[in-house]
Amino acid sequence: MNRALLGGLVGFLLVLASALTGYLVRDRVMVGAPVAAPARAAASAALPETLQAAFVGVAQQLGPAVVNIGTVQRSKARRPIGPQPGGDDPFFQDFFKQFFGTDTPGQRPEFRQPSLGSGVIIDKRGLVLTNYHVIKGADEISVRLSDKKEYRGKVMGVDPKTDLALVRFEPGHELRVAALGDSDALKVGEWAIAIGNPFGLDQTVTVGVISATGRSDVGVATYENFIQTDASINPGNSGGPLINLKGQVIGINTAIVAAGQGIGFAIPVNMVKRVVDQLVEKGKVVRGWLGVALQPLSKELVQTLGLSSTDGALVASTIPGSPAAKAGLLQGDVILSYEKTVVEDFHQLQRLVAETPVGKPVTLEVWRKKQKVTVTATVAEIPEDRSRSDRPSTGG
Repeated sequence: MNRALLGGLVGFLLVLASALTGYLVRDRVMVGAPVAAPARAAASAALPETLQAAFVGVAQQLGPAVVNIGTVQRSKARRPIGPQPGGDDPFFQDFFKQFFGTDTPGQRPEFRQPSLGSGVIIDKRGLVLTNYHVIKGADEISVRLSDKKEYRGKVMGVDPKTDLALVRFEPGHELRVAALGDSDALKVGEWAIAIGNPFGLDQTVTVGVISATGRSDVGVATYENFIQTDASINPGNSGGPLINLKGQVIGINTAIVAAGQGIGFAIPVNMVKRVVDQLVEKGKVVRGWLGVALQPLSKELVQTLGLSSTDGALVASTIPGSPAAKAGLLQGDVILSYEKTVVEDFHQLQRLVAETPVGKPVTLEVWRKKQKVTVTATVAEIPEDRSRSDRPSTGG
């Protein structure tokens, strides 16, 4: 064969091989290419199964750490004392014993009012976290595990201002303990799983997403910074955990909007950790206090005071002798920042003050007479009478 012809043929074959190789390489990375389609189809088919496996895994992992909290309140029937129809007639005595728990119609019988809630085991020694409103006023507390074993519970500490309570029982075997996550890292749209005992139905699992964070003005507790979720939460879920796909507790379910659907609220676990640490150590929660009554800024007040936004907390009054009064805070001042943290509203300032160690000096940037001034105050412990109050307040 002619050398020139042979050389040309070899060159053509090399070019053709190169083109085919390039096409195949490109074909592997092209979106929608036939070569990659089977792999993508397999991945798409596996995704629902993977997600389902994650939900099942979390339910199996955390289920044994979720308990049913049963409480009993004793009360006396409000019936008149004195001679009653029937007198000493055995028929009437038997009637009242059967239906009112007493032989004598004139006595005040004892009524037992049961209620149910949920809780989550956070320590192998038998420490259970639940809502304060679940055990409030209880004369008896029972803790029923997922294996149906039941124990008598004892209140170790409560914090009405965050609606949290710590209950302890003496376990008869090794306990499954829930891991606590990081609620500050939550993002709207993340998956959320709620486990609890709604309407007394044990170990109910519901799934949704994180709908919002930092919710306040719900009217449940003094210090509100709720996680909002559309995972179904119903009566009986209170005190149960809200969980992420890693199997970590991110909140404690505590409230629902009765008039709406898919609107539930959970106490963020980072707030829970601070409360639990103090309840375990001291049996109570010690909070910082400035002694100032706060109120939100309206658009009208913003214009009147010469501010540019509604960020900040307006000082409505100060308590005589309080840290705020000693620091010179005045009615009409607007607190713009607290220890260099911008104050978004009075709820946030409340929480910042409450979480500050007692005795610590703090710097506040204040808007006064249309100019900024700096005020330094020393945080004190919240007085006992104010600390005991269950009612939400606007004080700091």
